[in-house]
Amino acid sequence: MIFEENVSLAPLTTLKVGGPARYFAQPTSVDELKATLAEAHDRGLAIFILGGGSNVVVSDSGFDGLVIRPAFVGVQFEVEDGKMRVSAGAGENWDTFVESCVKMELAGVEALSGIPGLVGGTPIQNVGAYGQEVSETIVSVECLNRESGAIEIFSNADCRFAYRQSIFNSTHRDRYVILKVNFELTRNGKPKVAYRDLIERFDGRDPSLADVRAAVLEIRRSKSMVIDASDPNSRSAGSFFKNPIVKQEVYDHIAAGFDNVPKFPAGRDHVKISAAWLIENAGFQKGYRMGGAGISARHPLAIINADGATAAEIIALKDAIQQAVSERFSIDLTPEPTFVGF
Repeated sequence: MIFEENVSLAPLTTLKVGGPARYFAQPTSVDELKATLAEAHDRGLAIFILGGGSNVVVSDSGFDGLVIRPAFVGVQFEVEDGKMRVSAGAGENWDTFVESCVKMELAGVEALSGIPGLVGGTPIQNVGAYGQEVSETIVSVECLNRESGAIEIFSNADCRFAYRQSIFNSTHRDRYVILKVNFELTRNGKPKVAYRDLIERFDGRDPSLADVRAAVLEIRRSKSMVIDASDPNSRSAGSFFKNPIVKQEVYDHIAAGFDNVPKFPAGRDHVKISAAWLIENAGFQKGYRMGGAGISARHPLAIINADGATAAEIIALKDAIQQAVSERFSIDLTPEPTFVGF
């Protein structure tokens, strides 16, 4: 496998910041991936697996090792016990996959429309939006063990999905390369309308899967959460912070000083507080700027590359937001992106 050298990583991310990879490879088969990993091991190179680049922040110095961007594509459909089993290569574009499923009247991923990135990235952080998560429809995840070279299949339960979490970004981080994701979708099923904006939009009507997809895309575009080269507010890594889950008593303490603090159920005696609300009420409003970095003018959860930002400026703004929220509310915000080369 031939490695490219000094490949710029910024164009391969949605945030558009960061330096080069010392080496870069894009295997298109499992055999090529195995050969790539073996050569990297022999040469003592650090490895980073890059997907769609929608949830990463690359340092200004880049990555002093090998960046591997697997390009496993292909989607297969098979009916089993009245359900549609769909297997998608990790390198498939996620929104293109969702669009295809909606057109085929397959319910289960429609509210996840417009999310940038690739299929292989979705189980890693249990991607979710507008009341739906991929863990609801993932049957299994096929992976390559980076150490043994063996192909392993993880069931839904094996993945230990939680809010923005799985074994792939926690206990088994950097141990596997995802090759394929297998879903079980419902033929001619009804769309999931659980998010407040969608409930209000349809106001008791019975929308189709296509209606929900269109509505989600419209909402996301209104917040610059759909990639658009002409919109600087979309030069981001998506939602930069997770919504913190806190004890009910913590929420009650905060709510005592404010009107209508947004919350969502999060299990017994716990609630999920809107990170966007915390950020704005800690003093960081939409449109805020710090050097070349900023907060989206349309969505306070998105840190953006407003004007030729450096990775250092993105990190400085991240740190300032975290410090302000901690000082005001005694809550530590957890970033969603992966930080590369820091």
